Amino acid sequence: MNMQKEVIKYLEKQLDDAVVAFKEEIASIRGARPTPALVEDIMVEYFEQHVPIKQLGSISVIPPREIQVQVWDANSAAAAENAIAQKLNIQTARDGNVIHCNLPDLTQERRAELEKIIRQKTEEARIRSRVARDKIKKDIDQQEQDGDLTEDDRRNIMDSVQDKMEEFNEKLEELVKRKLADIGL
Repeated sequence: MNMQKEVIKYLEKQLDDAVVAFKEEIASIRGARPTPALVEDIMVEYFEQHVPIKQLGSISVIPPREIQVQVWDANSAAAAENAIAQKLNIQTARDGNVIHCNLPDLTQERRAELEKIIRQKTEEARIRSRVARDKIKKDIDQQEQDGDLTEDDRRNIMDSVQDKMEEFNEKLEELVKRKLADIGL
């Protein structure tokens, strides 16, 4: 059963990576309340290099719908303001080194668009998990054909793989449910 442990360890790593990537992708999708994640990874050209905003200044949330970015270098303020306005498609205002980003209320139409994007990202994560599962299945089938694995061992491994896949899908659904609640759906 050492092989089973190796297979499960490999699958867990692939699934954990998929969950982390999924969390990062949906964190940048705007919810009903502003979060620093909306702007922190927006790339700004600064001294001929692309740098995320989180490295150029501090980000804070001013309830109910404002994100405030205070850049440390006044030379980067205009570039950061433009990058935020383009990425989020919103009006921004600058007061010296401070950029004010007022987020409008989400319309029902925009919420439906965001739900569609979230569902698409969810399906992409599921595809990643299925690719990992299919690779394992192919390897296991090959080892069974080579005589390195019995049919019972193969079935046990695939049952464990299926259990892990179900756990992954449940975790994904929980994340989707939370994000949809965040955008007001």
